[in-house]
Amino acid sequence: MTRVLIVDDQDIVRQGLGVILTHAEGVEVAGYAADGQEALEQARALRPDVVLMDLKMPRLNGIQATARLTREQPSVKIVVLTTYDADEWLFDAIRAGASGYLLKDSDSDEIAAAVRGAAAGEVRIDPAVAGRVLQEFNRLKASRPATAQAEDLPRIEELTERELAILQELAQGKSNREIAASLYLAEGTVKNYVSIIIEKLHANDRTHAAILALKRGLATLE
Repeated sequence: MTRVLIVDDQDIVRQGLGVILTHAEGVEVAGYAADGQEALEQARALRPDVVLMDLKMPRLNGIQATARLTREQPSVKIVVLTTYDADEWLFDAIRAGASGYLLKDSDSDEIAAAVRGAAAGEVRIDPAVAGRVLQEFNRLKASRPATAQAEDLPRIEELTERELAILQELAQGKSNREIAASLYLAEGTVKNYVSIIIEKLHANDRTHAAILALKRGLATLE
């Protein structure tokens, strides 16, 4: 059971998310917090697996709370759920250590899946902003000398044709379910392939694997 702490400064949003996640399979609502400072206090007391974090809040905003929480409790995964899709919020949240970034118009199944996925080590970024994340990392890559890029990349095992196909889908920000539907595979099969791909690329997680794939020219954003 994945225990989640819900953090949002609007009571109606907290309660609404509580209803959604209380009825989600494999998820237990551990508690609530109304701002970033309370989120830190509640996380220390409740030790949740995942924190569902709003961004714009009083006392301590979601970026600040995410950065402090990831330092204090590295095992806790943080999924940002916000109305803000501006680049400064998006990139700051990822740099702070967020394991996911969803917009508040996401449906209830997607929110629950993101919480469960974060606990399992997956990274989920809303399709509406995923392309911008990968484009930014691609831009940073292109701005560096090719020799410097090559020095940063250790040797990897060769990927199979199937693994490359899955990696291409992953690099476009698709979930395991979406990749499975696109390639006519079972979702469990895709999950196993993704684990193998992450290991072969020496990546930390799905997002890191996508970034490395772009750096190596193993996938594109198109």
